[in-house]
Amino acid sequence: MASQMNDHPWFALQTKCRSENFVATQLRGKGYEPFLPVYKSRRRWSDRVKELELPLFPGYLFCRFNPLERLPILVTPGVLQVVGNGKNPIPVDEAEIATIQSAIQSGLPRQPWPCTQVGRRVRVECGPLTGLEGVLLNFKGGHRLVLSVTLLQRSVAVEVDESWVRPVPSSFSATSIPAYV
Repeated sequence: MASQMNDHPWFALQTKCRSENFVATQLRGKGYEPFLPVYKSRRRWSDRVKELELPLFPGYLFCRFNPLERLPILVTPGVLQVVGNGKNPIPVDEAEIATIQSAIQSGLPRQPWPCTQVGRRVRVECGPLTGLEGVLLNFKGGHRLVLSVTLLQRSVAVEVDESWVRPVPSSFSATSIPAYV
């Protein structure tokens, strides 16, 4: 069944508040391939400091499945809906999932980030994220590569060294912009 799942697209599932891990476990038990990207966060209580793993996209996780057979997904406890347009699920871009998976596997520090369309689009030329594209931002004296999931309008920021990246050439030129008189 796992090889059949790889043929299906990724979909974003909206979950009940703080149910992402539970839903991922339930889906895995049903034979699906969930993807719940997480980050480490230090939380301070009055008597201790604890490091927690929290979802990078709170209230969401990703899962591969056949959109025509989504009832087992929808009846999973904790699942609110499959993200889409009305009752039509919209698949998440495979390249966006691949970039988030690469960022997780790199082991570099990461955190949730507001989705942004501004900034310089760059390609990582060396380091553990080689080949990925995102938006480079300066933050607190360091550099972050922002990777976005357009469907959710959410992003993830991964710490990178500025020397690892090169600007991506823009795909349009001044001659392609129509002139209005």
